[in-house]
Amino acid sequence: MKIKYIIAGLIIIVALIFGSMSFLQSNIEYGTFSDAISTGKKIQVNGHWVKEDPATFDMEKGQFNFYMIDADGKKLKVIYEGAKPNNFEIANSIVVKGKYSDGHFHATEILTKCPSKYDADPNIKSETVNN
Repeated sequence: MKIKYIIAGLIIIVALIFGSMSFLQSNIEYGTFSDAISTGKKIQVNGHWVKEDPATFDMEKGQFNFYMIDADGKKLKVIYEGAKPNNFEIANSIVVKGKYSDGHFHATEILTKCPSKYDADPNIKSETVNN
């Protein structure tokens, strides 16, 4: 009878340890390019694509390269192992997840925030209805 409780307790402890380790590995903080450079950790950086600088896709390496400016105004080249997201050109802002190394930000994921179709069109005048 005691052996069943000991085994159940060990299974629960192992599950808790595994769950907490998985959470800590998937928990990525927001920061800036400066934070990524100074810490060397995986980080999420929010910013904007620099459209004036080249954005290229290297077919041989399977890399999408572009330049991005973070919230502090620091511009850095981003190297992403994968294809350019479909809605990249129309994105209002971009979030890249990855690490800084070799003078560039190496992204493992790109998230784009596109304009909402529910935002008001600035070219349309709103009218006030008076009763």
